[in-house]
Amino acid sequence: MSRIDYYRDPQAPKANSVVPSVTAVVCDAAGLLLLIHKTDNDLWALPGGGHDIGESIGHTVVREVEEETGITVEIDNIVGLYTDPRHVMAYDDGEVRQQFSICFRAHPTGGSLRTSSESKEVRWVDPADLSALDIHPSMRLRIQHGLDDSRSEPYIG
Repeated sequence: MSRIDYYRDPQAPKANSVVPSVTAVVCDAAGLLLLIHKTDNDLWALPGGGHDIGESIGHTVVREVEEETGITVEIDNIVGLYTDPRHVMAYDDGEVRQQFSICFRAHPTGGSLRTSSESKEVRWVDPADLSALDIHPSMRLRIQHGLDDSRSEPYIG
């Protein structure tokens, strides 16, 4: 399924759903950031995905990171809550989803890099190289917040 992200675009279609989801800022011991090249919108992003009935939100983070990257993680804390109603994602099946994402900070505990049906490339990226990658503005904001060690409170916006 493909998707188009609309961010602060007055021509964006109206949302018809909200799905709780997660993303994870995962850095290894060398300070490299785990990113995926997504199959649905061809952008680089933090690993993550939708919350399933019957699981805790913490389990969602661990499951989604492993499913999309092959890396197992342990959660450290919450980076922020990203619920901007001016960011919607239009899917080819007619769903137009308002952003509702909880971003966590986590560290790797095992596994090895691999792709999935949702990720055509997975890699550890030096934060200094992020400007060379095609990353959606809302994802860049999460990455910026997640890499900022001086933040004492989660972002809410």
